[in-house]
Parts: sequence; C-alpha cells; structure tokens
Amino acid sequence: MEKGDIIRLQYDSYTDDGKLIETTDVEKAKSAGIYDEHTIYKPMIVIVGSGRLLKPLEEEIKKSNIGEEKEITIPPEEAFGVRDPNNVKVISMRELERREIEPELGKTVKIGDKYGRITAISPGRVVVDFNHPLAGKSIKYKFKIAEKIDDETEKIKAIIELNYNKDVEKFQIEAGDSITITVPDSAKIDENWLIAKFGIVGEIREYVGNKDVILKEVYQKRTEEKKEEKKEAQTENTKIEENKAETPT
Repeated sequence: MEKGDIIRLQYDSYTDDGKLIETTDVEKAKSAGIYDEHTIYKPMIVIVGSGRLLKPLEEEIKKSNIGEEKEITIPPEEAFGVRDPNNVKVISMRELERREIEPELGKTVKIGDKYGRITAISPGRVVVDFNHPLAGKSIKYKFKIAEKIDDETEKIKAIIELNYNKDVEKFQIEAGDSITITVPDSAKIDENWLIAKFGIVGEIREYVGNKDVILKEVYQKRTEEKKEEKKEAQTENTKIEENKAETPT
C-alpha cells in the first residue's frame, strides 16, 4: 500500500491481557460482550498515511498486501502512552456539585478541559483518573486489508462514509472534470453534516483529485397537492381562532 490509498480494513485489537477491545466483526463483538447496537460492524475505511491510526499500525499497513492476515503488537509508549500518576486527581464533592456532575463509579467526567474516569468515591471527594483508559497497555492488532478502492466514485463514497457515515448510499455523485455531490434530505438538517462537509471536500481534493467540488442541496417545489394541504390547514387554524374569539368567557 502507498500513502493516500483508500482501503477497507478488517481488524481486531486486544490489550496485553488478551481482552478484545475493538473489532469489525459483529459476532466477535457479541462473544466478547462489547457489542454496541449503535456501531456498524464492517471493514473500516482507512486512508493510508492520513494519521487517523496509530503510527506503527499505519506503517505495517503500508507493508501489507490485499487479503494478507497480519499481526502487530504496539508498546504503550507508541500506543496510548504510559500511565502518569500525576494524572490521577482528587476532586471534592463540592467541585462536582458546582459543575452539576453526579458522581458514579466508572463515569467519564469533564473537569476543566480534561476528561477522566471516576475510579473511587469516598465521603466528600472522588478520585478521577485523567490517563487514557488504555494508557500503560500494549495493544495487539490482527488485521487484513479486505479491499483497495480504485474507482473514483467509490473513493468519494468512502470519504463521505469516513467523515459522515449516515445514509451514504443516498448521496448522488457525478464525477468528471468537477465533482458534484447531491446531498440527501436527511443530511440537510443535520448539524453533523455542516461540520463533516469541510473535511469531505478537503480529503476529496487531496486523495481523489484537485477539482471543483460542488455540494448541491435540492429543495423541490411544492406540488399542487401540498399547497392545497397547507391552505386547508391554514383555513382550519383560522376557524379555531375565530371560535375561540366568539366563545364567551
């Protein structure tokens, strides 16, 4: 693989004690008790060398062929860092109350600009660990490149999936001298789309082609039937208001 290649990656990741923490296989997720109904289990879109994965994993992917099963173990310092005792803080209950945080063991909380997990609760105070949950652990990846995407339109779909991943098949794509993407109705009112579209445009230009990218939102004209329904609704509302006005108090 080369930098900029767009692939679909099957993988499982484990901590150094053999616990499965992530997978693209739904059956493995269920067996390990980590299944999440909000997660779509299928090979993950990866842009090789884009920096979204741990660097040692990306470097190993570059050396891999399609369909080749590989394994790599990444030490803590190259994964999620070593544990730092200074990142474990004692926070007063009064401080949690001020921030309207209900203390619960294992709960993730935000204190200032940092996120941490409550690891102990005692009268008047809690202990919050601001280390990454996987800090201090080696991470083993078993992976296989399921597919390398070469078709231009499919690359654009993959970039949309990577950045937005909702109703991807409803996006209409026309690729030529320029790229036109017709946005589905569901995305027009989604604030996540407003953020995602800038990343999508940037990655299309970098990894597909430096072309004009046109994002098209189509708002169809009202049909006569819809206009009549609106008119009837307005008439009904007027009658209700008139009846209210005529009703003696």
